[in-house]
This record gives sequence, C-alpha cells and structure tokens, in this order.
Amino acid sequence: MTSEISKGEVARPRIDLLVQSVTDYAIYMLDPTGIVISWNAGARRFKGYTEAEIIGQHFSRFYTDEEREAGIPAIALDTAARVGRFEAEGWRVRKDGTHFWANVVIDPVREADGTLVGFAKVTRDLTERRAAEEALRRSEERFRLLVQSVTDYAIYMLDPEGYIASWNAGAERFKGYRTDEILGAHFSRFYTDEDRETGLPARALETSRTQGRYEAEGLRVRKDGTHFWASVVIDPVHDASGDLIGFAKITRDLTERRQSQLALEQAQEAFFQSQKMESIGKLTGGVAHDFNNLLAVIIGSLDLARRRMASGGADIGRFLDNAMEAAERGATLTQRMLAFARKQELQLETVDAMALVRGMAELLQRTIGAGVTIDTRFPLVLKSVHADPAQLELVLLNLAVNARDAMPGGGGIIIAAREEQIGRHGELAPGSYVCLSVTDSGGGMDEATLARAMEPFFTTKGVGSGTGLGLSMAHGFAEQCGGRLILKSQIGEGTTAELWLPVSHDGVAPAPDPGERDVIGVLERLVILAVDDDRLVLNNTAAMLEDGGHRVLQAVSGRQALRMLAEEKVDLLITDYAMPEMTGAQLADAVREGWPELPVLMVSGYAELPDGAAAGVPRLAKPFREGQLGRAVREAIGAERPSGRILAFRAR
Repeated sequence: MTSEISKGEVARPRIDLLVQSVTDYAIYMLDPTGIVISWNAGARRFKGYTEAEIIGQHFSRFYTDEEREAGIPAIALDTAARVGRFEAEGWRVRKDGTHFWANVVIDPVREADGTLVGFAKVTRDLTERRAAEEALRRSEERFRLLVQSVTDYAIYMLDPEGYIASWNAGAERFKGYRTDEILGAHFSRFYTDEDRETGLPARALETSRTQGRYEAEGLRVRKDGTHFWASVVIDPVHDASGDLIGFAKITRDLTERRQSQLALEQAQEAFFQSQKMESIGKLTGGVAHDFNNLLAVIIGSLDLARRRMASGGADIGRFLDNAMEAAERGATLTQRMLAFARKQELQLETVDAMALVRGMAELLQRTIGAGVTIDTRFPLVLKSVHADPAQLELVLLNLAVNARDAMPGGGGIIIAAREEQIGRHGELAPGSYVCLSVTDSGGGMDEATLARAMEPFFTTKGVGSGTGLGLSMAHGFAEQCGGRLILKSQIGEGTTAELWLPVSHDGVAPAPDPGERDVIGVLERLVILAVDDDRLVLNNTAAMLEDGGHRVLQAVSGRQALRMLAEEKVDLLITDYAMPEMTGAQLADAVREGWPELPVLMVSGYAELPDGAAAGVPRLAKPFREGQLGRAVREAIGAERPSGRILAFRAR
C-alpha cells in the first residue's frame, strides 16, 4: 500500500536545500531564548563557525562586549517578538575575534495558533560597502575642509536657479557675508546695478549650462557696497544621470592686481609719451625741410607769375603748374602726417593696379626727375586688388621717391607686378594676392638698417631731410587693406619693396571717367552760404563756387551764419569744422533744429572728427580742388530733386 506524502513534507527539504546553498547571507534559526538551532553555509563563511561549533550556543556571542553589556541581543529579540521585526546595522564579531559591519534582520517564527517557536535571523556582511562609504565620507570631509580653508578664493555652490547653497571662508573674507546671512540668497546681489539691469547674471548661468563653462572679469559688490575687481568662473554640476543639479562658482579678488596693472599701464603711457615727444622732435626737422622746399616753389612760382602778368607777359602757365604741383605734394605730406597721427579710414574698393600705375606715369617721372629711369614690368593680364586707390597712389609715389633717394648718382627703378596664391602656412592669410614691387639699383641696406626701416621716424637721409614716415605709412596701409609690405635688400644689390594686396572679388574695377576731374555736376543755380573763420580760405571757396555759377553768401562765424539763415533763403550750407566759439558740428546741429531740410556740407582739414561730431553730414577734406568741391556739392544736395534740373559747369 502506497503511503501518501503531504506537500509540506515534500517542500521542506527543498527549502532546507535553498537556505543551505546561500553563501552571501547568514540565515539561521534561534529558539525563543536566542539559542542557535540551525546554521547555513553563508553563516559559516563569514562568521567562521562550523555547524557543530555553533549549534546550541547563544547568538549574543556575535555581539561586541559593549553591546552585550547594554543588553542589545535581548532588546533585539524582544522587539522582534513584539513588533514583528527587528532590523539594525552594527559591528559583529567573528570566531577569530575580528569585527565586521553587518546588516541584521530578525523575524519571529510562530505556530498557526500564534505560539512563538523561535526567530529567523538573516545577517549580511557589509564591511566592504561600509569601508567604501567611510572612504567617501572621509574624502568629502577632507574636500569640505579644503574648500572651507581656502581664503584667497570664494568657492561656493548655486542651485540651478542661482541661489546660494554653500559658502566658504574665502567668500566670507572678501565678500563680507557670513554663511547664515547668504545661504538661500540669489548670487546676482554680487553684481552691480548696471549688470543686473542688462541680465548679466542670468546670461552667465545660461552660458555655463549650454557651453560647459563661463569665465569673465568685472566689477562685483561687497556687503558694504564697495566694489572690487573679480575673476569669475562658473561650471555646471551634473548628477550621475546627467541632470543639472547646480553650479560651482569660483571668484577671485583681483583688485590689487588690477590696480598694479593700471599703474603699470600709466607708467608705460608716460614712457610712450616721452618717446612720442622725442619722435616729434625728430619729425619737426624733416617736416620743416620738406615744407620749406614746397613753399619755396609755391612762393617763387607765384611771384614770377605775378611779375610776368604785371609786365604784360602771357607765359605764366608753367609757373602756375609748378605752384600747383608743389601744393599737391604739400597736401600729400599732410595726409601722411594725419594718417600717422590718427588711423585714417580707407575707402576700400576694386582697383585696377596696372591702369593706376599707367595713370601715374607722368607724375612719377616729374617727381623722380631726369636722372632716374622708370621701367614697368606687368603681365598681360592682372587681377584687380582690394585697396584705397588714392592711398595706393600715395604709397607707390613714396616708394618711388625712396628708391630715387637711394641712388644719388642716378640709376633705374623697376615697378613690377605678379599674382600669387598664398597657402595656409604663409605670412599672409590664405588667398590670392597681387604683389606690386618697386626695385632700385642703389647701394642697398645692411641687416640693422633693414630691421628698422619701417619704424616711424626712422630715416637714413640725415637730419631735416625726411620725415621718416613713408615706409611706416606704407606698412600700415598694406595691413589695413589685408596685405603686407615686405622689404628685401642687400649691400651692393639694391632694395625691393613688395606691396602685397589681396585680389578683389567684387568684379572688374570701374573705368575712370576722363572728365571726372573737371566737370562739376550741380542742381540748378544754388544759393550757398559758405562759413569759415579764415578769410583767405573763405574767399577761395567762394570764388570756386561762383566760378561754378552759384550765388555765394559768406560768414566768418557760426553765429553770423545763423543770423544770415534767418534773413536769406539758402539752398546749401558749407561750413568749416574748426572754428572758435561755435564749431561746424555745433552749427550743423543748430541748422538741423531750425532748418531741418537744409543740406549741410562739412569741410575739415582733420583726418577724423571727434566721435559723434556731425554724424551723417557729408564731408570734404582740405585741401580740395574746384572739381572735388563741385562733386561734394552735388552729393550734399542730392542727384535729383522734384522740379530740379541738372546743369553741368566745367571748371576753368
């Protein structure tokens, strides 16, 4: 007869097998008094006792002496019996006396009728985890002490919205706030009112969040309201999942360093000023020499012309031409000085270099003289360059004069051009360039002279024989155009000045209008009020305008001009800028208010006007010729007006 076996009797051996197979947990039974009545492989592994050694022993032997004296084992069993569970972590003792950190869970075991028959005890060895946690805690504590000990840097945390979550001793030292005063406040309170109004704090956090870092220097505000100069770095802080949890902010007080830097800059500025004054002293002799030569030509030629006219002679054209050429050379010299004193704004456009040099041929030969020959070597086709045509003419003329001066006994000058492609590793930015070169057959320069040749005021022509600005101005012009000036020279082999200019990508250079210098295009016959405190200049300007067919009113001051405007109907106001009592810019502002429709043309001998002066007002640079004045009038009035009729007057 087959006996029946209950499901519980079948399951019990399987449960025993499961418990005995667990090695990471000590799982064993206690009787109601705490005596060990079962023992698994996990308990044997990390507590060290064999089953035979521990069965029948009280479980309190696993506790430290201090806990046994405090009655912790009995409290644990009592809590499990009353509450239904006991759980704790603490030190436990192995068979060999060593300690380990354990997580302990004790559950009561009862019969179906509720009778307590013992306890199920599960213990896990957490020694390694606790060691790691303790190491992390010690590391964090060391880092906290490190941050708190730093006094030269403010190191603190912000939450994602910019509110302060931590504060170190450095922040307290130079920002002035104690920890209890500042925690929970928004970090924008350290910024100036102007920075807060422009939203700088929010932009700083956004930059840090999107770009991974924000760094800047600027003024910050202490608790007492004083300002200090700070270097600021803000880094985003993310958790393990990559979510933004705040920002780490490091601030350093650079006030002393900035003050030292400003003091150094002031000392350097004073030194540079003394050097500048020394350079001006060197410049004076050269400028006086050049201008005296030019004035000698102008005065002498005009005196001869006047004498010829008084005696009835008609051949005065060559004397007037000499005076005009000398005056133009004086204007060129003035432009060079103004460009050096204040960076001159270039009018960059597409320029046909071959046509420009051909157009200069007569001027070059007259300037260089008969003792020097000029030869040009250009390819059949040459791309246009991106440059200011007027300044390019000036630079080429200056290079040719330098070449002539290098050959006091006469010789030859070669003006050549070639196109080259510059790669990534050249001295110039990559791209297409035209190299215009001026080569002389003179004695050349040694290495020391060549190294200083482009320095402002440096000249080898002797005291009073040159300004020393020519090559430095050519160098500045080339760099403003995006190119470069390169000098090549050796003793006994002459000198080559290479002017590298970028190829223009704006198409073909416009062909010059043969009559552009002579034809004055205007709108009808105009009533023009001319204003200048220098009567010689005023009379000359008025004569040019009257020669163009206009009616001209004259005023020697801004106040006189305003009185005349109130009495006369005027089509155009032409005013000098530099006048006493009321400048031309102030006069233009007054005209805007009283006569808003009246066009104004500003005339000035300065390379630049002060910022904001006569903004939007057309300008004409002194000195000017009649044709230039006519074109400026046309531009100031406008090419078309309702019921207007364009007339053309040819300058005589």
